[in-house]
Amino acid sequence: MRARLLAVARGAAAPMVLLALLEWYARGPGKSSDALAAPTAAAVAFGKAVADGSLLQATGFTLWSAATGLAIGFILGTLVGVWLGLSLRAGRWGFLTVEVLRPVPSVALIPLAMLVFGFGVRMESSVVAFAVFWPMLVLAQAAARQVDPRLLEVSHALGLSPLARLGKIVLPAMVPRLFVALRLGVAIALVVAVTVEIAANPYGMGYAIMVSQQSLDPALMLAWLFWIAVVGYAINALALRLQQRVARAMGAAA
Repeated sequence: MRARLLAVARGAAAPMVLLALLEWYARGPGKSSDALAAPTAAAVAFGKAVADGSLLQATGFTLWSAATGLAIGFILGTLVGVWLGLSLRAGRWGFLTVEVLRPVPSVALIPLAMLVFGFGVRMESSVVAFAVFWPMLVLAQAAARQVDPRLLEVSHALGLSPLARLGKIVLPAMVPRLFVALRLGVAIALVVAVTVEIAANPYGMGYAIMVSQQSLDPALMLAWLFWIAVVGYAINALALRLQQRVARAMGAAA
């Protein structure tokens, strides 16, 4: 326990020093700046956002949109990636399509998504799903190709159907790599969701930052920025913890 607390303290040392420097600069040389605010002022603004409910509302919208898009992109990307990875013919036929569409920036779909869905969760989730889909597809395809061929031979010998083969042989063998892909997808989903809100969607944490900037309220803007960082860290920590638990469970089962 003591070693863990010491590790946390060491990790927090650099951020605390940076916050102290920002506090000194904002209250000293940069006191007249309209773009900077002291961390203590940001803490006061954060408390007000918590009290009036805007923090919970915006955070809930962003997380729901990101989670919906993540689920869609992860499931579809994994299924298509497994298909392309196990079928050499499908992999050859789909290669050009994947390589042409994969580099398209997800934010480039915002105008199209706005025309199709309008503002709101569906528009944001569709852009997030597109952003998550391609890395999930590529990673799932690579993971499927690394499944031990002997396992597939056993599934054929047992006469398993393609669906049973997928659920009992392929996916369990891919679980460790899929969780690495999931952690990547979680980070992408949150980044894209906030970006969509900053660029176009008048909801969520990204839009709250834009409102703060347009209102010339750097303290609130800084508070939202810190809060997004905390949310991202917490989500990544939860994903890592889930990955470790599944790895331990699989090790115990083996």
